[in-house]
Amino acid sequence: MTLTHSPPAGGTPPAVPEAPAPPRRGPAAARAAGLLGALLLLALVVALGIAVGAKQIPLGEVWDGLTDPASPHHTVIREMRLPRTLLGLLAGLALGLAGGVMQALTRNPLADPGLLGINAGASAAVVSAIAFLGVTAYTGYVWFAFLGAAAVSVLVYTVGGGRGATPARLALAGAALNAALYSYVNAAMILDAASLERMRFWTVGSLASARADVVVQLAPFAVGGALLALGLARPLNAMAMGDDSARALGARPARVRAGAITAVTLLCGAATAACGPIVFVGLIVPHLVRALTGPDLRWLLPYCAVLAPVLLLGADVLGRVVARPGELQVGIVTAVLGGPVFLYFVRRRRAVGA
Repeated sequence: MTLTHSPPAGGTPPAVPEAPAPPRRGPAAARAAGLLGALLLLALVVALGIAVGAKQIPLGEVWDGLTDPASPHHTVIREMRLPRTLLGLLAGLALGLAGGVMQALTRNPLADPGLLGINAGASAAVVSAIAFLGVTAYTGYVWFAFLGAAAVSVLVYTVGGGRGATPARLALAGAALNAALYSYVNAAMILDAASLERMRFWTVGSLASARADVVVQLAPFAVGGALLALGLARPLNAMAMGDDSARALGARPARVRAGAITAVTLLCGAATAACGPIVFVGLIVPHLVRALTGPDLRWLLPYCAVLAPVLLLGADVLGRVVARPGELQVGIVTAVLGGPVFLYFVRRRRAVGA
């Protein structure tokens, strides 16, 4: 005999349990998916960097030029475009991470290795080495670039007020040092006619003279600086709430600042020594990324490491295409693209502060 349960008189039938709703993707899953998409975009831009250039090569012959030494395009693809693309990849990673770390450290969303004079310090040191010491190799450039970047990092922080520095004071100190150092660079170029041609192309910011040995020499500095920067994400998050709160969360502000300055020096010094001063990459990319990830540096910095090379390599490919059979240096293209974006950020900040 089958027993059935009938609802009590005057009552309501028991509710039928509903099927559980499908789980929603959390913010972490969405950010991880976005990072995967950014990596795919980077792979596409890397492929364009190898396949597209001032000299048109049919796409069907690009792979042969990359893998077959007997190909007529082997020299162009393997010895010129491939090192150039790898150099842009490392330099973009370095500049993007340096910009993200600087903006977090100074709490200034307009901080950038170019705007705060870090690149100018590296440039001034390298130009001095070229003009007065006859240095011509990257192995010589890089140590002078580190010295100049480190000196200006400390100087900007000191002139800006040290621990009491405000974003406005840091920006003013960086702008003043930037102007003074580039005036010195231009004077050195004019006075040394023998080195003028080499310095002229180097100070514009270019990937055109990339070589495989330069990429190999740059890689340890860029990778070391990147690992240090990524490792500082959590303590820099804590410092965003102030030094006292950071100490309560276990961070040591003095050590974090020293580590951040070391990371920025490694990243900016290595990139500037290899490519010259390239501006706006470290400013634009963290702003764009912040709209996707929010202020959490544990996500912001990896996104910067991926999307900054996308911007730099994309600008380099654009410079090769628009001026065929010649080319525009990547530093010129990033300046043309970054100038209006920088003005937009400044105007928006004024509107918010009004």
